[in-house]
Amino acid sequence: MTATYRYLPDTKQDQEEMLTFLGISSTEELFEDLPDDIRLEGELNIPNAIPEPHLLKKMHQLASQNKHANHYPIFLGAGTYDHYIPSVVNHMISRSEFYTAYTPYQPEISQGELQAIFEFQTMVCELTGMDVANSSMYDGFTSLAEAASLAVVSTRRSKVLVSKAVHPESRAILQTVADGQRYAVEEVNLATDCTDLEKLQEQIDQYTAAVIVQYPNFFGSIEDLKEIKKIAETTGAMLIVSANPLALALLQPPGNLGADIVIGDMQPLGIPMSFGGPHCGYFSVHKKFMRKIPGRIVGQTTDEQGKRGFVLTLQAREQHIRRDKAASNICSNQALNALASSICMTALGKQGIRHMAQLNFDKADYMAKRLKEIGCKIMNQAPFFNEFIVELPLPAKEVNDKLLKEGIIGGFDLDRDYGLGHQMLIAVTEQRTKEEIDQFVNVLEAIVHG
Repeated sequence: MTATYRYLPDTKQDQEEMLTFLGISSTEELFEDLPDDIRLEGELNIPNAIPEPHLLKKMHQLASQNKHANHYPIFLGAGTYDHYIPSVVNHMISRSEFYTAYTPYQPEISQGELQAIFEFQTMVCELTGMDVANSSMYDGFTSLAEAASLAVVSTRRSKVLVSKAVHPESRAILQTVADGQRYAVEEVNLATDCTDLEKLQEQIDQYTAAVIVQYPNFFGSIEDLKEIKKIAETTGAMLIVSANPLALALLQPPGNLGADIVIGDMQPLGIPMSFGGPHCGYFSVHKKFMRKIPGRIVGQTTDEQGKRGFVLTLQAREQHIRRDKAASNICSNQALNALASSICMTALGKQGIRHMAQLNFDKADYMAKRLKEIGCKIMNQAPFFNEFIVELPLPAKEVNDKLLKEGIIGGFDLDRDYGLGHQMLIAVTEQRTKEEIDQFVNVLEAIVHG
């Protein structure tokens, strides 16, 4: 019996003893207070129980039908990417002292967790060129909305401008938060693959709290942050930049180009795709906004003996301070995933991260050139990092279906969010080999000309 079923139900004798203790005669009597109209009539429409070994075999067979990045080369990005994760990452975050750690309210027993968060904050500041970073947030999408709220509170203005080249899901979450916070969101149109600066100039006014752009943007193109900052400064609006942390290993840090708040998602560094989550957001600002930053900040100090130590320094949320003074209702951080990113960055080192970013840039450039050779049009006019748009003679959905039959997971169909049914957003990370890229191009050539 124990070899067949791992979890044994109550025996008939167990049930009778419990009913006797309760002073009732049947299980039916136990539920007699529930109205008949909400009670289930008959049996649930589920399969009968089977022995556990048979069940495990069946579930493995069903799971094997899924096609994922371990089986097929994947050219799908759009916010979640297939990047190399050093094996030490999973080994370290699986240690019980990190895996089961809770919020480090008691610093005397949480020094390891606090130091891990402190190192994460430090690395984020180095990448972004900002003064202060918090202990992490849920993901890059919610970080962006929190940044907008901070800008509205700080400037006491009622509108934010967001480029349509910002991730569609970020914009959707921004709109949801704005409705609750009662400020307006206006979207700025595109000039092909980047923010239309003339439109931005027309829309910005004295009511604009912030201008929000992505760097590189949703299409992989690199926005001109210097020019956008100049436009923002004409009315005193803040500049919020959502930046890919891996790309920052190559690009000029947004903090050096005038950004007031830099946020983003750490998924490219040490966090697996996992069907889209969980991720880890980062949030960094200049020192003057430190006390308005959402979530928590870990600080470095010394104890009575002069030894280095770490504490929760700032917690500007409603659980710790007056509700009307709270910057956010964020009640948690993503410490385990933040740790994964920290370990990944440490394992790669400064040169390793830069090399990894360069591979993304070079391989995307190689694939774009190969696609041009077979007659495909690359829509990006600005330099791009590891994603770009290709125009197809067929709807992207049809092309993706055909690619999948050939063992390739294609790119992102831009029809749903931008109405560009014949355009595909292709991501090329350091994981993609020359052979995989050439295979994609050859299959696409056969689809286009076959």
